[in-house]
Amino acid sequence: MTAYAIFNAVNNPLMGYLSDRTKSRWGRRIPFILFGTVPYALFFAALFLAPFNGADQPVALLIWFIAALFLFETLATVVQTAYYALLPEMFSEYHDRTSVAVRMNIFMTVGLIIGAALPISLASVLGWPWMGLLLGLISAAALLFAVRGMFERQSNLSAPEVPWWQSVKATFYNRSFLTIVFAQTMRHFATAVASSGLAFYTKYSLGADPASSSMILATIFIVATLALYPWKRFLANRLEARTTLLIAYALMGVSTIPLYLAQSLLAALLTAALMGTALAGLLLMGDVTLSDVIDEDETQTGQRREGMYFGMSGFVITFAYALSSLVFGWLSTAYGYDPLASAQPESVAEGFRIFMSIPPAVGSLLAFAALWFYPLHGARLKQVKALLQAKSASADLAQPQE
Repeated sequence: MTAYAIFNAVNNPLMGYLSDRTKSRWGRRIPFILFGTVPYALFFAALFLAPFNGADQPVALLIWFIAALFLFETLATVVQTAYYALLPEMFSEYHDRTSVAVRMNIFMTVGLIIGAALPISLASVLGWPWMGLLLGLISAAALLFAVRGMFERQSNLSAPEVPWWQSVKATFYNRSFLTIVFAQTMRHFATAVASSGLAFYTKYSLGADPASSSMILATIFIVATLALYPWKRFLANRLEARTTLLIAYALMGVSTIPLYLAQSLLAALLTAALMGTALAGLLLMGDVTLSDVIDEDETQTGQRREGMYFGMSGFVITFAYALSSLVFGWLSTAYGYDPLASAQPESVAEGFRIFMSIPPAVGSLLAFAALWFYPLHGARLKQVKALLQAKSASADLAQPQE
């Protein structure tokens, strides 16, 4: 898993860069979805089709999992990077992007809930190998069906090639990208804290059945799904992306604090609903703001580098999960948690209350502060949009008339 984490971090920008440089009659992104989807689904299934017994053949099983996981992750990354890169490509207007982002995130959160609950139930009936094959085929069918509605702008298909290191350096020199990706990393840090600490918090801090943590997590994502459209309707449609995102991070920072004070499962569920409301705003605006950054980059470089930006975003966000693990280890040890002990000291309850409330609140505060220096708003954002509209109009005039 350590080797996988390192590989995954490097894999994201590399696959994004590859899609930026691709030239084909299908475009830059669509070929990866067309030809990568079925192998991606098969390698997902291969994770559940191991032909070795771990007790008798541990080395062979290890090699199988390493090969299957690395191949699956490589193909999953290139397919997903190409897919997300099409958002700013297909939809250039702010309101179109927010409308699409609502639908994308509704499907994503529903998929997360189904993905958490369905596999174990399916495996108990069909067995793990058939479960892997079935879910792999369903995901492949969904992508191949959806690709019929995807398109790319012809003006971007002949973009000049840029050396790898120059492309990476240009991305990290972009102030708009750095502030947005830092804020997104803090969002992923908050969700990583919630997913990794909930069972411990539920058991030791609330004194409830650890299985109840799934109810809290489900409440967060269900409320987030339901709140996506109200966020768009009442905030995103009336405010700029940066302002909407600032409100979302402020709400997320405030919403985690009641977890420290909660004394019952009901109180935790109510707090989870508030966290879900905040999460909806973060999910809605994350890819929309990154799309604005890509637009700004085009005005500065003359290139569309969606793949590199989404890839580098994935690379940086990986560190959120490492940070969550480090904070978990530090706080749990500091408050006396011993995973080998059958009984824990009373201080453990306090430690997990702190873990679930203070780090996400601090992360949200840091994200809010970073966004305060995000330059792509107001007059600057209008200037970028005007330059792109002028460029698009010039490209249309340059096209040969039939």
